Amino acid sequence: MGKQYILAIDQGTSSTKTIVFDNKGNVIAKATESLKTFYNDGGFVEQDPEEIYINVLASVTNCLTEFKQVGGNITDIKTCGISNQRETFVVWDENGTPLYNAVVWQCKRSISICKELEDRGITAEINSKTGLIIDPYFSGTKLIWLYENEPLVKTAIDEGKAYFGTIDTWLLYKLTDGTQYLTDYTNASRTLFFNLHTLTWDKELLQKLNLSNINLPQLKPSSSNFGVSDIGGLFPHSIVIGSMIGDSHAAAFGEGCFDPGTAKATLGTGCSILMNIGNKPKVSGNGMITTICWSMEGRVDYALEGVIVSCGATIEWLKSELGLFKDSKQTEAMATSVADNNGVYLVPAFSGLGAPHWDMNRKAEIKGLTFNCNKNHVVRAALESIPYQVKDVIVAMEQDTGIPLQQLMVNGGITSNHFVLQFMADLLDRYLINRGIADVSALGAAYLAGLQAGIFKDLDHLKQLTGNPFAFSPVGQKDKVLAWYEGWKIALAL
Repeated sequence: MGKQYILAIDQGTSSTKTIVFDNKGNVIAKATESLKTFYNDGGFVEQDPEEIYINVLASVTNCLTEFKQVGGNITDIKTCGISNQRETFVVWDENGTPLYNAVVWQCKRSISICKELEDRGITAEINSKTGLIIDPYFSGTKLIWLYENEPLVKTAIDEGKAYFGTIDTWLLYKLTDGTQYLTDYTNASRTLFFNLHTLTWDKELLQKLNLSNINLPQLKPSSSNFGVSDIGGLFPHSIVIGSMIGDSHAAAFGEGCFDPGTAKATLGTGCSILMNIGNKPKVSGNGMITTICWSMEGRVDYALEGVIVSCGATIEWLKSELGLFKDSKQTEAMATSVADNNGVYLVPAFSGLGAPHWDMNRKAEIKGLTFNCNKNHVVRAALESIPYQVKDVIVAMEQDTGIPLQQLMVNGGITSNHFVLQFMADLLDRYLINRGIADVSALGAAYLAGLQAGIFKDLDHLKQLTGNPFAFSPVGQKDKVLAWYEGWKIALAL
């Protein structure tokens, strides 16, 4: 058998990354193309749908150029996987012309719509069927806003000529010249229209949301044959698009969250925690979102997700606004220069508190300051707030499911701070695994496409491709760290 490579397109909010992986999960070539976002008045956040597609083609072009420069043969690329920014969506007509800009997941235009839906008393039904809460974050409420405020969209929906799609669907439609109109379960599970229990679009909910006439894509597992494409003419031959999956779910798969109790935490500006909960959905009673983790033919794994609002953003604030250090790399040494936090706690509610507290009116606070505190204690308190918040989410997930955390895989910029990771391992009393992969979403999409193509045999095959991960194990200060965590809970309660 000759060389086999996988093309992975990771279409994110700020850029598109394209990576060629080999059959061992190694990066062979990579390119990134920045993408423009429009931040308009009223919390409107949009992107140009055609520009997204052009952006993807530019990223693929540059990646293939690098692939050829390192001696790669384009005919050895056997399949393509797509991961995408979740919740962002496009509505287009029967000719493939967008009826409006892509509405980005960050957009807040539908706050009033959410309030109306809550007042109608359908919150519990939406939660039980979709696993989601009524929030502008999810695309459904923003589609309702377009229907009510954009005549072109309203007319097209009423006439049954409007086609809805998350970014994976839009890209597939463009890449296959309009012949394929599909999505996967993970992207569908972020819309407010998808029934987690039946794995179908929920007609009753669509009727109650006044969206019965919208066209919705056919549903498939994340690892499936979604059609063939020559990727905008960049390939001399057509290749199968073998996976489509939302980026956070792709990251969970790329990290190896294959078994119940395995979880991933992406530690960036904020934090997204996904924990595999097995083959049945479980609705949270503690502020978690129930969603699809990932899927393949014959298997669907579910997950609970907890979103933390401020992680790296807290450290950036200490640097930019308080000037406590010049480089975030200094914070690890500052934190370890003191024996403990000296009773100082930083509650990082700069934009409210996310899961499991969901107090968006809460303000940030620094508590416990005395004259014998210095800036190192404040920095340590800020770093400690990250593991504390992760612990809050994990505890809530364990209570919801009865499934104990087995292992936590961590990725994102904050993983370079070993103080944070060691503190987290001690607090959770679990192994933390940092695989050191910068592009784990793209890797997850590549793995799923490779499974569909037969490049990888099964999940056991993927488990062997772990490389040399860096593990943080508890070091025997559990009692001390748990006592500090009790102080955190008191700080939260005040």
